[in-house]
Amino acid sequence: MSSIQQNIEQITSQISSAQQKCGRVQESVQLLAVSKTKPNQAILDAALAGQQMFGENYVQEGVDKVTYFSEHQPNLAIEWHFIGPIQSNKTRPVAEHFAWVHTVDRAKIAQRLNDQRPSDMPPLQVLIQVNTSGEDSKSGIEEHQVFELAALISTLPNLTLRGLMSIPANVPDYTSQLRAFKQLTALKQALAERHPNLKLDTLSMGMSGDMEAAIEAGSTMVRIGTAIFGERDYSTKA
Repeated sequence: MSSIQQNIEQITSQISSAQQKCGRVQESVQLLAVSKTKPNQAILDAALAGQQMFGENYVQEGVDKVTYFSEHQPNLAIEWHFIGPIQSNKTRPVAEHFAWVHTVDRAKIAQRLNDQRPSDMPPLQVLIQVNTSGEDSKSGIEEHQVFELAALISTLPNLTLRGLMSIPANVPDYTSQLRAFKQLTALKQALAERHPNLKLDTLSMGMSGDMEAAIEAGSTMVRIGTAIFGERDYSTKA
C-alpha cells in the first residue's frame, strides 16, 4: 500500500469520525485532494486509491494536468476543481478544462466563465468565495455582496451555482474556527431562502488544521493537500 493511499484512508476515517461525533450523516462530506505543485504520479497514486476529486490552484499547472490525464488516463473518473484566484485574462482555460470553480468573487469573472464555457460541455459548477474574516490578504467578496452576485450567476446558462467557499482566518482554537465556519453556513442558508429554486448544496470549507470544526459547522467538502501528498515544493510551480 502506498503512503498516499494510507494517507487517504486516514483522512477518510477522520472525516467519518467527525461526522459521527457531531451527528452528521455518513458520507455527507466529500474529500477534495489539493494536488497543486504535485506531480502526475502522485495524483495517479491517489486516483488508483479511489480518490476522484482533485483541486488545483494555478491555471497553467492545472490545465496541464487535466490535459495529461484526459490523454493518458481517460478511464479514470477524475473531477477537476479550480480552487485558486482567477484573473480575468485566465478565465478561458479554466472554463474550458475544469468541472468546478470554487473562487468566483465578482461579476466580471462569472460572466467571462459563462461566455467562455464550451457549448459541448455541461454547465460549470461554481461556488462564490466569501471573505468571512475581512482580511485584506484573503480573496473573496464581503457577505452583503453575495446576494447580488448569486442573482447574476443564476441568470447565466453555462454556470450552475452550488454554494459558497471560504478560507477563514488561521486561528488555533476550535471555538473560533467553529464560529467562523458557522458564519458561512448561516449565509448559505439565507441565500437558499432567497433562491429556493437553486441547488445550493455545497459548502467548501475546512482544511487539515480546522477540518473537524468545519464539518461540525456544516461543511460538505473539505480541501486537504499536505496530509495526503506531503509538503509542497513551490519551486516547481507553473
